[in-house]
Amino acid sequence: MYSFESRVRYSECDEDAKLSLEGLIDYLQDCSTFQSEQLGVGFSFMREHHFAWFIAAWQIWIDRIPRFLEPIKISTWYPAARATDAHRNFTITSPSGASYVRADSIWFVFDTQLKRPVRIPASEAVYQQGDPPLDLPPTHRKLPVEGNFKLAQEVKVAKQQLDTNGHVNNAQYVRMAVDALDVRIEDVQRICVQYKRMALLGDRIVPRVHTAARAMTVDLADPLGASFAIVYFEKRPKPQHPDEVKRLTSLS
Repeated sequence: MYSFESRVRYSECDEDAKLSLEGLIDYLQDCSTFQSEQLGVGFSFMREHHFAWFIAAWQIWIDRIPRFLEPIKISTWYPAARATDAHRNFTITSPSGASYVRADSIWFVFDTQLKRPVRIPASEAVYQQGDPPLDLPPTHRKLPVEGNFKLAQEVKVAKQQLDTNGHVNNAQYVRMAVDALDVRIEDVQRICVQYKRMALLGDRIVPRVHTAARAMTVDLADPLGASFAIVYFEKRPKPQHPDEVKRLTSLS
């Protein structure tokens, strides 16, 4: 397991002075890259050996959103791997261990010369340190998208949305989905993301918004409907009114 401590910065906050969803995911990504560098298999090593880790899916559970100036501890570990993909778990907690965020993710190795996924290199065994997985539901590589949808405002990929691999940063897709919904992070208890293909500089992304009683799905597609990423938001259950709790108790 690798951990680092921080404090929620003003530049990472939303309009309610709470850690933004984009900032939250950035912390998780930073934690994984910090671990890679510490283990000697970071950016320089991967470039030398012409491969990169790409993410296929996220499952993020939000227990509580930390506020501006709150101290936080971010941790990551690598509980399981197969020949071609690996799970990476994350947590964000208070310094005393109170849970803010729990997450699982699925990653694969991409050969930057062959331009295709390949088996995980033997060098990456350094991540396997015997840490147990988080107790979470299975993370799915494919998210269903069906039914009617509404189109949100088109986004044209700009340079500031790209990462070191030359495609849209993982957190930016979620930012686009949040903007399409105008969702408040405190109203969301779970976020799932499926990454389908890379969006590059100048690509046009047209969010297709699907809504249900307790969930919202944003299909980030090109103008012809081919998906770049799918982002699913599960709403947090509303607390019951005390009178309703009494009524249900009396019926039981």
